[in-house]
Parts: sequence; structure tokens; C-alpha cells
Amino acid sequence: MGRDTERPGRYGGPLRKVVVVNISEDGYAEFRFFRPNASNVFVTGDFNDWRTDQLRMVRSDDGYWVLKVRLPAGDYRFRYIADGAWYTDYAAFGVEPGRFGMDSLLLVPDRVIRLQPQPQPQPQPQRRIAAA
Repeated sequence: MGRDTERPGRYGGPLRKVVVVNISEDGYAEFRFFRPNASNVFVTGDFNDWRTDQLRMVRSDDGYWVLKVRLPAGDYRFRYIADGAWYTDYAAFGVEPGRFGMDSLLLVPDRVIRLQPQPQPQPQPQRRIAAA
């Protein structure tokens, strides 16, 4: 389960689709934050009592910072901190006013259920009965 968003490529290039926050079947929330020139990025929220230096993200080669955190089911508020500046993730599960600005929302379900598409029945050819 995740939230997809379309993000334009650099310098007006083609659109690319990214998952900003993804919830895995085993209850891990994966946060992704695009800030290629940042030196330090953290995620903070009510799930860690808004501690600003506890959950450091790891830079990937594509300019995203990534962090996986196991969270129990529930709804959470969070924000990113990049080089001391706070950022709201408007592509998360929603946003709402917080104490110091807009907070991003994260929803972790009780269980992630993957539904398999059911095969559609094929129409049977109609049989014609010859008149006697």
C-alpha cells in the first residue's frame, strides 16, 4: 500500500512516478524524500515524540533519502527535516494543520491485504439449434 504521485523530471523533463510513503505487508513504513543536495535528513513525528535527531534517513544514488520504520497500526503525523528546515510531504496520505505548520498524515492499517484479481468468466458461444 502506498501513495503514488507524479513528479516532473529535472528541468521540465518527462514525468516519473514515485511512491512517497509505502506500507509493507509486515508493517514497515518506508519514507522517501527527494532532496539531492541535502547533507542530513531526518523524519520525525508523533510515532517518535517528534524527536528531531532520532530517525536519520539514508541517501540513495537517485537523490532520494530513504528510511524504513516498523510501526503498529494507527494514524500518525510526521514531517521531514533537511539541514534544519522542516518539510511537509503533501503527497502522503493527507495533511492537516499541526502545532507548527502543516503535518503529513500516515495511515498504517491493521493488516495489509493484497487482493488477487479474479479471472473473468469467458462468455460461452451461443449454440444454434437447427429447425427440423
